[in-house]
Amino acid sequence: MERLHDPSWRGFASDNYAGVHPEVMAALAAANGGHATAYGDDPYTAALREQFAQLLGAGTEIFPVFNGTGANVVGLQAMVTRWGGVIAPDLAHVNTDEGGAPEKVGGFKIIPVDVPDAKLTPDLVRAHAGARGVHTIHPQVVSITQSTEMGTLYSTEEIRAISQTAHDLGMFVHLDGARISNAAAALSVPLREFTRDAGVDVMSFGGTKIGTMGAEAIVVMNPDAVSGVEFLRKNTMQLSSKMRFVSAQLLAILEDDLWLRAGAHANAMAARLRRGIEDAGVSGVTFTQKTEANAVFATLPAGAADRLREHVRFYDWNAEAREVRWLTSWDTTEADVDRFVDLIAQHCSSADRRA
Repeated sequence: MERLHDPSWRGFASDNYAGVHPEVMAALAAANGGHATAYGDDPYTAALREQFAQLLGAGTEIFPVFNGTGANVVGLQAMVTRWGGVIAPDLAHVNTDEGGAPEKVGGFKIIPVDVPDAKLTPDLVRAHAGARGVHTIHPQVVSITQSTEMGTLYSTEEIRAISQTAHDLGMFVHLDGARISNAAAALSVPLREFTRDAGVDVMSFGGTKIGTMGAEAIVVMNPDAVSGVEFLRKNTMQLSSKMRFVSAQLLAILEDDLWLRAGAHANAMAARLRRGIEDAGVSGVTFTQKTEANAVFATLPAGAADRLREHVRFYDWNAEAREVRWLTSWDTTEADVDRFVDLIAQHCSSADRRA
């Protein structure tokens, strides 16, 4: 097949733009050839279960799926009743970026909480737990994202406090880990410490943003928190017949801590981007969030974003406020970052002079 894209092209719009990690490609090739039992009864999925049991402890259940929306919807659907709701930040992916799938497919309501840094607190959970009468949705799950949609992190202590509050109120805790690799690398603690041991019941484990082709997983750490995951995965079209290829990708990023190494690299590139702008003294650029993982949020002078996008692609986060989001990836290079810093300095400084 003829190559239809320019492999030298780089952007800072999304870590979804990056390709598949070479080690994942090699794993797919290794899993190919011959026959293997379908629908998860294969040696790669069995090995993946063992790998997650080592990471998170005995009794951990793993359900590979195709994408993050599927992981979130199926996982949460298994945690709530038809009259149940999920407390989540208003900026959470399950509320803003999944096309209404939680409500349309999952059949449960998201209860959004207004938080500027995308982080819930125990007080906010209590405030939205609500009365549970016949006329109201019953909050049954608290969903947090790690790292958050604003690039911020929950500490282990913060997750433990939220989990304790949720459990005291009779609710379970779900963690959307689309960028769990970046979070784990930034926190520099074992995955189990800020998930299972901190009281998280179910997690969506992300692979796509850190180098898989399309492989995520629902990770159940408390079997009492779910019901019928295996059936829901099938009737929401997230059960792969040739699951060995999904599982092999996740195995590849877990082996030799590739997921952590890739996450740490992406984080380091985001830190380099922010530091480069600060060191260059670029006028008119104001950072709006902490840079704790692989995301940089900033406001730019009027017109600067559009001029920059003539060279490098990225998204507006809040166009009215001239706030943009820059994301780094597992394959972002120092040269990519330094070139972008130079462009930012050039176009923001010129915009500032014109203003």
